[in-house]
Amino acid sequence: MIEGTKVFDLEQPRTADMPIHPAHQQAGYSYLLHRHHEDEYRPEEAGPRTGAAGILIFSEHTGTHIDALSHQSDALMLCGGVPVGEVQSSRGFTRHGVEEIPPIMSPGILLDAAAAEGVECLEPGHAVTADDLERCCERQGVGVELGSVVLVRTGNARHWDDAERYLDGPGMDASAAYWMADRQVLAVGADNMAWDVPGLMDPELGCYLPGHLILLSRQGVYIIENLQLDELAAAGHHSFEFVCAPLKFVGATGSPVRPVAVVSADS
Repeated sequence: MIEGTKVFDLEQPRTADMPIHPAHQQAGYSYLLHRHHEDEYRPEEAGPRTGAAGILIFSEHTGTHIDALSHQSDALMLCGGVPVGEVQSSRGFTRHGVEEIPPIMSPGILLDAAAAEGVECLEPGHAVTADDLERCCERQGVGVELGSVVLVRTGNARHWDDAERYLDGPGMDASAAYWMADRQVLAVGADNMAWDVPGLMDPELGCYLPGHLILLSRQGVYIIENLQLDELAAAGHHSFEFVCAPLKFVGATGSPVRPVAVVSADS
């Protein structure tokens, strides 16, 4: 640790009971301890040391994770006009896989949409709009820089242990995604399942999850989901250094991450 800094852990704990989006529940999350310490305990032959090891089974899009650009397409075209059929196979993608996302070390901004409404948590189905994000900036006295990472707190993280309530949470509408894209941010994130409002059809784009279309497919902006932002918000920190390193799963559409916010003493 550098003297005078504080690190906020923004990852949710991963368990078999954590909320999982219906599109990814088949893979779910499972940890299997396949080698136990007792399996190789032979003190007379090999001394006191033993080892244990396990197997992880999970979808890329469970827990706190980042979406790669291959995760979403626009009329079967990936970001930058890449035809899906030219880069997709049963082994993943040869373009826009998660291994192409570099380690992220960028200025971070927390916009507290729940606090702006005077509540601990926004209600299920509540749509955070571009106007709401503008008000957050004004209220908090912050601006969004080119290439920064902007995290939106809805308060939904408090329901992580109640999967049904968490999955029904609030989110952003299309205008919020356009607002982020206009500011040319590197990535966005939120403390809900999928950035967007769950189950909300956008009338202009004619699809669910419009933010995924706008940000990933059309603008090349990464999305980080299932963040834990309450501690950072409670400490009153709205500007920080954001650090997030996706795993190099070659050809994958996403990766688990453990993002952190680093706050200096003079922030």
